[in-house]
Amino acid sequence: MTRPATHLLRLARWGVTLARRRALVGIEEDPNAPPQFRRLARLARLATLTGKSGPRDYAGAFRAIGPAAIKLGQSLATRPDLVGEEAAHNLLSLQDNLPPVPFEKIRAAIEASFEQPLDALFAEVDPVPVGAASIAQVHKGVTLEGREVAIKVLRPGIREKFTRDIQTYEWAAAHVEAMGGEATRLRPRLTIANFKRWTLSELDLRREAASASELAEDMAGIPDYRIPAIDWDRTNGRVLTIEWIDGVKIARREELVARGHDLEKMAETLVISFLTQAISAGFFHADMHQGNLFVEDDGTIVAIDFGIMGRIDRRARQWLAEILYGLTTGNYQRVAEIHFEAQYVPSYHSVGEFATALRAVGEPMRGKPVKELSVGQMLDGLFAITRDFDMQTQPHLLLLQKTMVMVEGIATQLNPDINMWDTAAPYVRSWIRDELGPEAALADRVKEDTETLLRLPGLIRRLEEKFPPKGGAPEPPPLPEIALLTDRPERTGGGSFLGYLLAALIGAGAVLGASAMGWLA
Repeated sequence: MTRPATHLLRLARWGVTLARRRALVGIEEDPNAPPQFRRLARLARLATLTGKSGPRDYAGAFRAIGPAAIKLGQSLATRPDLVGEEAAHNLLSLQDNLPPVPFEKIRAAIEASFEQPLDALFAEVDPVPVGAASIAQVHKGVTLEGREVAIKVLRPGIREKFTRDIQTYEWAAAHVEAMGGEATRLRPRLTIANFKRWTLSELDLRREAASASELAEDMAGIPDYRIPAIDWDRTNGRVLTIEWIDGVKIARREELVARGHDLEKMAETLVISFLTQAISAGFFHADMHQGNLFVEDDGTIVAIDFGIMGRIDRRARQWLAEILYGLTTGNYQRVAEIHFEAQYVPSYHSVGEFATALRAVGEPMRGKPVKELSVGQMLDGLFAITRDFDMQTQPHLLLLQKTMVMVEGIATQLNPDINMWDTAAPYVRSWIRDELGPEAALADRVKEDTETLLRLPGLIRRLEEKFPPKGGAPEPPPLPEIALLTDRPERTGGGSFLGYLLAALIGAGAVLGASAMGWLA
């Protein structure tokens, strides 16, 4: 088990990097941040002789810290409620690009993972990578059968580095959450737990291959959108081999126009494909940025990179569909009721007051194209609501929201006049009718069971009192036991708060001293 002093030294080193790029000033100025946290941010800034004025380079700070921090930064881009709108917006630009690993190490990794020479697997592999990210890099290859493929290979030693850094993230999150107040409501430990789960999935390329295969099945009936095929014979935990895609990146609008593609239709296809994944299948590509979407010659959109996927259970999808439809039609009362049914809002609040708060956010958006909307104002309004009504963070919905923002941004670039609400409404309305509407079979079943149900209300009430119904959020994963510095010796099994504090001061002093001498990046 990693010692607290080790965690403190890592955090101090990372804090120096963040402070030098003014990435902690937002915490220092946030009245909702725990006072202890604000004081630490101020101390780090003063120790690095950094002023409060000037640009705040959040993305650059996370990039400088290392690969695990890059992934964490991308995850925090979905949490403006946790890191602030300015930081979240800046982190959205955090590109997952790193210098490539030399090809000889990549060759050795492939051969070791398959226990075969490279020539027994591929007829040709281009030694120059087409992309190099924090977790893996991709090379173009040709199979022995003559098929062009993309070969994704984990960076050597990356699993061990991520494991080490995530342990410190967990330790830090536990201490932040223990500060109480707003820090407890925002549930940073659950944020790190979800980050850990997504990252461990990305570090097993068989899981990514399985995700691509599952999504391909879900999207088989959707025209003009497809998922490339997996080469299972050349895929394992450290190597993923997938069909090579010849197409234009969806970000290259001028080239798409030059090739005669219908961009309005393409934008609508993108929105409908996302809604199909999220609402119909409950399994969606959660990393749909511009670099992961290509357009083939016939106009088909092809998605790649399935390391980050989102999943929503059926009950939550029903609530989500009703919420979206309620917002598009202005039925804020029903949207508010769903939030209470899903237990997203504590029952001691007023449904009517919550409906009014939703109206204040939703009405300015209705009937306008995306280009006329202020996403920043909308998010400010939504996060003010979550705080005012004591709503705990729902990480599964935040991942969905992040993906929706990505899809909205790409669709808007393709068609600046698109209205996301108007495009989504017919699909959502159809799904609600088919899945939740009073179809004949359901009506017959309700009629036949009426007499039985009339005898059961008392029993149902007693059961609900004893076993309250679960909310719309999935059960949170078990969180690791973290010994806090404030724990007494009998709880931690040794060591004292005074000892840990002394170690913290020594560690921080060493790091800040090194910083002053220019030793730390």
